[in-house]
Amino acid sequence: MLTLKLITEQTDLVIKGLEKKHFNGAKEAIEEVIATDKKRREAQTTLDQNLSEAKKLAAEIGGLMKQGKKEEAEVIKAKVSELKETNEALKQQMETAEKELTAQLCQIPNIPYPEVPEGSCAEDNWVVKSNLKECVIGKDTVGNWDANPVIETAKLPHWELAKKYNLIDFDLGVKISGAGFPVYRGKGAQLQRALINFFLAEANKAGYEEIMPPTVVNAASGYGTGQLPDKEGQMYHCNLDDLYLIPTAEVPVTNIYRDLILDEKDLPIKNCAYTQCFRREAGSYGKDVRGLNRLHEFSKIEIVRIDKPEHSAESHKEMLAHVEGLLQKLELPYRILRLCGGDQSFTSAICYDFEVYSEAQKRWLEVSSVSNFDTYQANRLKCRYRNSETKKTELCHTLNGSALALPRIVAAILENNQTEEGIRIPAALVPYMGCDIIK
Repeated sequence: MLTLKLITEQTDLVIKGLEKKHFNGAKEAIEEVIATDKKRREAQTTLDQNLSEAKKLAAEIGGLMKQGKKEEAEVIKAKVSELKETNEALKQQMETAEKELTAQLCQIPNIPYPEVPEGSCAEDNWVVKSNLKECVIGKDTVGNWDANPVIETAKLPHWELAKKYNLIDFDLGVKISGAGFPVYRGKGAQLQRALINFFLAEANKAGYEEIMPPTVVNAASGYGTGQLPDKEGQMYHCNLDDLYLIPTAEVPVTNIYRDLILDEKDLPIKNCAYTQCFRREAGSYGKDVRGLNRLHEFSKIEIVRIDKPEHSAESHKEMLAHVEGLLQKLELPYRILRLCGGDQSFTSAICYDFEVYSEAQKRWLEVSSVSNFDTYQANRLKCRYRNSETKKTELCHTLNGSALALPRIVAAILENNQTEEGIRIPAALVPYMGCDIIK
């Protein structure tokens, strides 16, 4: 969440940032936070004054008792007793104000960086790079792609290819669990495993320590990374145990560093993790959810960094280059978008999406989001580091990205590599797959 220091010292900047993110009632929300904080601080000031006075009075009582002035001592004792009652009430006021303040801050999103474009929805995002020919930067256009030969007259979507080659059984998934839970089998399961091993191996080469975290987290972990309170109802909740199925490995991995003070020399910390991910995807319907386009359970490799504020922008660039390198090695047509303020997540300060193009579906498929959260998550997590020069503790910056999410990568590989002989496997994936074609 945003720090009180930022809100109180740069109020106008915060309000403008929230408006850029299209957060309704930005000015009112910030004014409410400032008013609640003022109430809390006033109660604290009065409490401190009362405690100081009570301490002086207590010293007077001892002196009066020694002088045999019992009646005067009793009068002062009564004053001390009144102060204690007042102080208890002040403590209650402060506790209430602090709870109100936390609740208010939790409802306010992160503010975007200055380079984030203006805009309210996905149509306003900016294309900053693409490996497509004739792609117009900044506009939603599709250029030419020098891919390997495909069956131009029979461009099948991945769900038809999955059925043709017996790779994924969507109907069986419905029988076992419901829509959005596909069953991978044979070469389809092998392709999933090959991609997982490939992505983890590439992350390891890039210096990321692999983590194998739980796929359920407690409420404190969900709160720490900003998934809770769950404003969009996207998380699966295990009511009996009050645990949540993770929507991404970002949640358990980033929470490793909750309530820690890290050594500056250990930063940046680089972690990666493969997990199953679970999202309710409430309100999803239509052609956009066909096949692997939108699932309730899916596999994903996540990369996470904890860094110093002055180096986090460089870390973000390195993460973007890593994800782009994966798509290049998989020989897929892709583009990179800088998200506008209105299309960013609740917690991010800046975010880039990676999309691959589906010739069969004639649409772009998002396969990764790479975000810098600035201090927003770290403030909730109490994730800090000790500055080696000042010896003071400062909030870290947290970053994360998909590297990569598997479903739409599988869809893109199937659709963009179909030939008359079968599905061609990208060269970089062959050692992990054990074959160069699916027949």
